[in-house]
Amino acid sequence: MSQKNVTRIPFMKMHGLGNDFVVIDEREITPRVDAALAIAIADRHRGVGYDQLAVLSDSPGADVHLTFWNADGSQAGACGNATRCIARHMMDNSGADSVTLTTERGALQAVDVDGMASVNMGHPQLNWDEVPLAHEMDTLSLPIDGAPTATGMGNPHCTFFVDDADSVDLEARGAEIEHHPLYPQRTNVQFASLIGPDHIRMRVWERGVGVTLASGSSSCATAVAAARRGLTGRKVQIDLDGGTLQIDWRDDGVWMTGPTAHVFDGVWHG
Repeated sequence: MSQKNVTRIPFMKMHGLGNDFVVIDEREITPRVDAALAIAIADRHRGVGYDQLAVLSDSPGADVHLTFWNADGSQAGACGNATRCIARHMMDNSGADSVTLTTERGALQAVDVDGMASVNMGHPQLNWDEVPLAHEMDTLSLPIDGAPTATGMGNPHCTFFVDDADSVDLEARGAEIEHHPLYPQRTNVQFASLIGPDHIRMRVWERGVGVTLASGSSSCATAVAAARRGLTGRKVQIDLDGGTLQIDWRDDGVWMTGPTAHVFDGVWHG
């Protein structure tokens, strides 16, 4: 069989709390990633499999630019856990204790905190047109059964506070709310419960992906929503299906800290 038309694309497989990613450096390959390639690599049976694909490219004035793809071939404006994974990898390779990455949100700073990557995910978007929502309304309490809170963190989010997040039918409710008409760009969906002072249990449905073990931007959005509603302070621990993140909503943005893993390197034969 001729190999002349086979595309060889080096990649890294990483995860943050089981929220898994394929990372491709476009600075080192000729073909650019498009929706068809993103979908092919996302297939967990015939491809590699991931929740998000992160693509690295040059960024004037920063260490690297990140573009994110969902498993269904749509693009995401932010991916907190992937940002942390890539930042940790870059700091390990360079020996630096900080890096600057740009995304659709702008420049994001990442620093080393006791061997973990802590990333400033920027200021939350709290106005209806920033999230965005379909029309003007109070983002603190949406006119949806359960009165969720809307938050933008580069991606739109819809956070429900419930008595027991583990009892929610996440697949049914998540799929339903992702496509709610109030969210013209669809939305990530979180179900969160308070389990102690400044301590939250949260489960997440990601738009374009489905149920995931963790989500960084969703964790940031949930922490912001909880603080806005007076349920917690601005620094919280969030327990997800895949592990724990520390979220700190400071004056300069929402900082997220947690573990990362570089699982393996591979080559995609397309």
